Amino acid sequence: MLNKNLPFGLLAILLVILLAPSCRHASKEEKIAIGVSDTSLKYLEALNKKISADGKNAGLYNLRARFYINDRQFNKALKDINQALSLNPKDASFYVTLSDLYLLTGEPQKCSDALKKALTISPKDNDALIKFAKLSLIQRDYKSTFENLKKALDNQPVNPKAHFLRALALLENGDTLKAVDDLRKAVDQDQHYFDAYVQLGDLYTIKKDKLAAEYYRAALNIHPGSREVLYSLGMFYQESGQYDKAIETYTTLGKVDSTFKNAPYNIGYIYLVYLHDFNKAVSCFSEAIKRSPAYVEAWYNRGYSYELMGQNGKAYDDYQKTLQISTNYQKAIDGLNRLDKSKKRR
Repeated sequence: MLNKNLPFGLLAILLVILLAPSCRHASKEEKIAIGVSDTSLKYLEALNKKISADGKNAGLYNLRARFYINDRQFNKALKDINQALSLNPKDASFYVTLSDLYLLTGEPQKCSDALKKALTISPKDNDALIKFAKLSLIQRDYKSTFENLKKALDNQPVNPKAHFLRALALLENGDTLKAVDDLRKAVDQDQHYFDAYVQLGDLYTIKKDKLAAEYYRAALNIHPGSREVLYSLGMFYQESGQYDKAIETYTTLGKVDSTFKNAPYNIGYIYLVYLHDFNKAVSCFSEAIKRSPAYVEAWYNRGYSYELMGQNGKAYDDYQKTLQISTNYQKAIDGLNRLDKSKKRR
């Protein structure tokens, strides 16, 4: 049995993307603006000093609120963004920050109210329009989603975030062709748009199109250590019969995450099912078991590899271990029955 069911499906990725805050650790430009170029801690220390020296600067409180949101220190973030708004209630970007906070703390109505306030102040604010579309998509209000994205794109045609979000909405509504078109526009406009490359890779994988590998590799050029993308690329190579490339990709994945059980398991599966190199299969399944001692599929497939090699004693032990982990694992039961019949024939 090949383990394909990892938490990297379209729905899981979509939820992660939609619920992730747009706030992030400081951008390069923000760090330069306050005179740092190193770690987040140094960035926070520099912000604190700036605020101490200039306590009436609303923008600094907004920056620190965004830092705290990213660091999930929500109470501190709320205090800072409220201070920013008290100093300057006419800055739309402050309400956008407030909306991020409310989204992450599970208060969609307050998030909506903050975004409406931002758009009252600045009706063409791109961040506010996109975030309103994001909130609407989370709530499955597709009419509002598409309306806000249309406004964003009318105001700012070069708008990769808007194209990406519209692609997700289109996928939710089953329009794959238009979604692919928007995703392509997103990566054309921002050649470092990691999530868009991943989505394109996933969609072309469904079509069994070789372009899937190109999009996954483009994503890996941005984040070489992405476990999600390495696994997806390995699966694409495996299912398209490119076994050497699949093994190479899974091997890289196994080095990126030495605890990830599916990397050696899938290599073992390739050696067992496709290449019929049972010695190597045993070695890989053993590594998967080492990483996850209750990995029932690995125990069974190692036993089956032993059986195909004629090492029935070891096969018997592995089938028995499989049933200790999963009492009704039918393939292990069948394996033991085969071994018993073989023994009787002798």
